[in-house]
Amino acid sequence: MTNILITGMSGSGKSSALAELARRGHRTVDTDSDEWCEWVTVTGQDGPPERDWIWREDRLAALLEGRQDGHLFVADCKSNQGKFYDRFLAVVLLTAPVEVLRGRVMARENNPYGKSAEEWAQILDNVATVEPLLRRSASHVIRTDRPLSEVGDQLEAAAGFTGP
Repeated sequence: MTNILITGMSGSGKSSALAELARRGHRTVDTDSDEWCEWVTVTGQDGPPERDWIWREDRLAALLEGRQDGHLFVADCKSNQGKFYDRFLAVVLLTAPVEVLRGRVMARENNPYGKSAEEWAQILDNVATVEPLLRRSASHVIRTDRPLSEVGDQLEAAAGFTGP
């Protein structure tokens, strides 16, 4: 099996990309749930303890080590994802202009995160501080302010998919 990580900021199109890939017959897993993630308390060097929503490493390892045919597209953005980069053929960063992210976050109905002023400020901070780190570690960067079919094509190309 070929594992591909799709990562990016809130509103970058990870869920939509997974839906498009699933529609094309690929195996997909959105790991942003209690099944795959847990809250932990992290103590920083310069500040108070903070809560962080990270991958359950044992569960993600089992998912990635499962022996099945085809491609597995996994989507999320977690602070501990770098521990798993060696298990992915590709790490794909999805990105879009801030105004596109804002529109998507405000319009989505399946995830309330980002709608409050405080959460939107956190997203903007992540775009400024986290996205550049993701960009440096990504094997591919895909802009998602284009048709979803094109994003799907680019994700398949990143996975080396050449058709049925």
